Amino acid sequence: MAAPMAVVKQELSEDVDIEAKIIELCTLTPKGITDDVIKAEVPQCDIQQRVTAVNRLLSTNRIELLKSGAKLLYKLKDPDAAGQIKGADTEEKVVFQIIKDAQNKGIWTRDIRIKSNLKNIQVLNKILKNLESKKLIKAVKSVNASKKKVYMLYNLEPDQSVTGGPWYSASEFESEFVEILNAQAHKFLQQKALDASIVHPEDPWRKLQTSYASAESVLQHIKNLGISKVDLSVKDMESILDTLIYDGKAELSARTSGTGDGGSVKIYRNIQPLTDTSGLVKTPCGICPVISRCTTDGLISPKTCVYMKEWLDF
Repeated sequence: MAAPMAVVKQELSEDVDIEAKIIELCTLTPKGITDDVIKAEVPQCDIQQRVTAVNRLLSTNRIELLKSGAKLLYKLKDPDAAGQIKGADTEEKVVFQIIKDAQNKGIWTRDIRIKSNLKNIQVLNKILKNLESKKLIKAVKSVNASKKKVYMLYNLEPDQSVTGGPWYSASEFESEFVEILNAQAHKFLQQKALDASIVHPEDPWRKLQTSYASAESVLQHIKNLGISKVDLSVKDMESILDTLIYDGKAELSARTSGTGDGGSVKIYRNIQPLTDTSGLVKTPCGICPVISRCTTDGLISPKTCVYMKEWLDF
């Protein structure tokens, strides 16, 4: 009778270099990798080994830690950028470090001047142009102010608070795109309610429960339609569904996530308003997903809003 095989815990062989693997992954993905990517690509190593390897790479300045939305990314440091700034004068190094510390949210020229203590604006402008010409930094137009730019490192992807996210293209608000998403999301919820009525005509409770849809399912429907040329997140879809709530076309509820951690998931369903829609949601402001960024002197402003003008002229 054959002896039973011993179950042995799989360990990393001595030949496997975790740090080298992380560097390789960062090289293949220049925009950065998450801890989940490292875990998936090097499944043999445990959390302690990953932490040790990452900390060593960070301390030796071979990778850097960046924040993208709610995620932390490990990104390969640009050796060329380090070499180019190495030969710069003190003022240029200070300005570069200030911009680097601002990460992907960028920093205004005024704030750079204050932090660097450079009182001569011409000197600062010269430094900024020099860094731009070396492709170490870049200027990005912010949706929060029409005539202002923020500076960030050249290889960074700007934060959504700067670009406006998927609702903007070249700093212009894509109102038609938002309206299409709004209409398709509403149709999906309407169909969901209709299907629930057909399947459970005599069971009000089950009909109610099956008429709800999560933002994830609505997003998947939008992806299946192929009407979006940009990658939308669940949070983006929640913004669209919020406009349906403000318009009295949908309602928000929640149910347990089912993961055992006590969390909940937002769910939405189509409703028929009991009263006429309020005057506010009949205005462009009432269905605008970026109304929180609307200011009197910003790029998004009621003074320059063409949709407000069209509504008033109607």
